[in-house]
Amino acid sequence: MATQIPLRNIWLLFLYAADLVHFKDQWKVDPESAKDLPELVARLLVHVVEQRLRRNLSKGYLPKHAVLPRVRGRIDMLQTVTGQLLERGRIACNFEEHTMHTPRNRLVRAALDYLAICVEDVEVVRACKSLSNALGRLGVGPERPSRAEMAADQIGRNEATDLLMVNLARMAFEALIPSEQEGMTAAYKADTSPHLVRRLFEKAVGNALRIELEPQEWQVRAGRRLSWPINSASSNVLSYLPSMQTDIELTHHAQKRKVVIDTKFTHIFTTTQYRDEVLKSGYLYQLYTYLRTQEGLVLEKGWMSEGMLLHPQVNGVVDEYIDLQGHLMRFKTIDLMCSSDDLEIQLRNCL
Repeated sequence: MATQIPLRNIWLLFLYAADLVHFKDQWKVDPESAKDLPELVARLLVHVVEQRLRRNLSKGYLPKHAVLPRVRGRIDMLQTVTGQLLERGRIACNFEEHTMHTPRNRLVRAALDYLAICVEDVEVVRACKSLSNALGRLGVGPERPSRAEMAADQIGRNEATDLLMVNLARMAFEALIPSEQEGMTAAYKADTSPHLVRRLFEKAVGNALRIELEPQEWQVRAGRRLSWPINSASSNVLSYLPSMQTDIELTHHAQKRKVVIDTKFTHIFTTTQYRDEVLKSGYLYQLYTYLRTQEGLVLEKGWMSEGMLLHPQVNGVVDEYIDLQGHLMRFKTIDLMCSSDDLEIQLRNCL
């Protein structure tokens, strides 16, 4: 089903998934001309890096240790004395160097090198390599920074252009080929499987709901693990039970409402021997299990627990619901062919 969704929709999902939708009016590139998601990320990153190079890349201060002929920064007395450096007219110093070899700039260069391997379009590959070489001439190294280094390199509120560039670079690694390895420099052909697009859809919907609903006092959480409400169990059975993890959870304390949203990047209906349009039983049972296993915790607080299966619209609008044992379960589709403004309206009206 993922292959039946036009690339224009992938573009819209990508903007929300990368938390870049507030930059949607700044693009002067044609995202729909991209062949696939890696090429889309590459085109956008090339466009942004070219802009940053024209306006001077941001510099930063990095700690450095060196043996110098004069004092710079703070003196490392231990090394200076034990190494008898003064007798040779040298001194060990710890100082900060103003440089472009910052974690954020290294991440961008690593992303350009990475995309040059993932993308097939010759012009895009050439642009990625050219910009990577330009960053190298400015002193930016090719090694990808660790997560700890990126966490230490905080981007300020007045650095919106850097935030955009860094978010795109992160998406090159996190959205195309997920990896738990820090500092990975090897690249493989990008994963464009339905699983990838489903994750993109899930993250996009979660971010869009957060943007729309948090000002209305909704709390939006993604990927929370649920526990089975077990009263007693044999010694080994717990290791055999499947895990439960929601896609998106919405809670509103004033209204005492909890809504579990399960996103599926597939057609909402399937066909059987007897009927042409039937809700997929596995998805329905999964959502029902989420609601029933957690209802004790919710009912104790006097809350209302609801569930929703959210699919992309394929052959017409679907918006149906049932009240099942006190739990409202809704089955809804959203149109991904619409503009971002219309998508925001659809998501705002989900509840």
